[in-house]
Amino acid sequence: MSIRLIKQIYFKLPLLIKLLISIFLFMFIFGYLIHIAEPDQFPSIFDGIWWAFITGATVGYGDFVPSTPIGKLVTILLILTGCSLIAFYITSLAASTFRQEQAIEEGRVAFKGSHHLVLIGWNERSRRLIESIAQSNSHIQMVLIDTTLGHVSFSDYPVHFIQGDPTEDLVLKKANIKLAERVLITTDTAKNERDADNITILTAVAIRGNHPTIPIIAEIVTSTQIENAHRAGATTIIRSNDFTSVLFYQELFRQATSKPFEDVFHLLGTQQFYHEEVQKDLEGVSFQDTVVRLRKKQQILLGIIRDDRYHINPSPTFRLKKGDQLIGLIPRGK
Repeated sequence: MSIRLIKQIYFKLPLLIKLLISIFLFMFIFGYLIHIAEPDQFPSIFDGIWWAFITGATVGYGDFVPSTPIGKLVTILLILTGCSLIAFYITSLAASTFRQEQAIEEGRVAFKGSHHLVLIGWNERSRRLIESIAQSNSHIQMVLIDTTLGHVSFSDYPVHFIQGDPTEDLVLKKANIKLAERVLITTDTAKNERDADNITILTAVAIRGNHPTIPIIAEIVTSTQIENAHRAGATTIIRSNDFTSVLFYQELFRQATSKPFEDVFHLLGTQQFYHEEVQKDLEGVSFQDTVVRLRKKQQILLGIIRDDRYHINPSPTFRLKKGDQLIGLIPRGK
């Protein structure tokens, strides 16, 4: 290997690695010199290197002490040069750690993990979602992509923050989108509804181009853009306006003693929906008997999907058929 190649490799290394190599080389030289100067006091080169590190770090155990003028002169040179080198390394290490933490908080560091959730857009809904996931599924890693935030502290929100436009491939690659488990795109509430939906659709197109099979959950606020969102690659559409309208209706025409919003809020906060194809042993069984069977498994049966039609709370005598999908609730996180 030529000296020129060694220089090229050395100067391409990070500053901390170059400093560490320099310190080891420096201490080896002084360890060798003290071994040559006082072979009786320092019987091996390793003993000399050990003394050089201890002296250079100003620890001073005193297990090896030079006794001759030449040995003491070597010690003086080491103290004048080696201490500053180690101090500079420690200072650089601390500064590098601070810069790395700052870069992470400002969203400039790429995510290296896999099987993670990618959340796009910072708003009150995504904030509360992050808190809920952290409480009930603390093992799940989350990556947040947003273009408006300046920084996000991991101590405040357990996410890896990526600052940038989610419609750009470079930003999605920094989020390691190819190894992600699924993506949620929330609406930008700072924009008007149509512009917000256009950004959501464009984001879905960019994600689908980088990961052809990843499930994409997209929030759409205008009904005219639902089909376009599906065409863009969204697998699930959250129609937030439709859902809110249904809640408004429930509240306007509710019974005096009922609290629809509170009921839905607590239901979704403690339970989660599941869909499951009817097992062979349930074919021909009535809805009422199926409810009893599933209740023993801590599953609450709400209804059936048959030929893409929802049958919620059907007649007790309603019988299940092959191909039906069960809709039910199970405890959250189960």
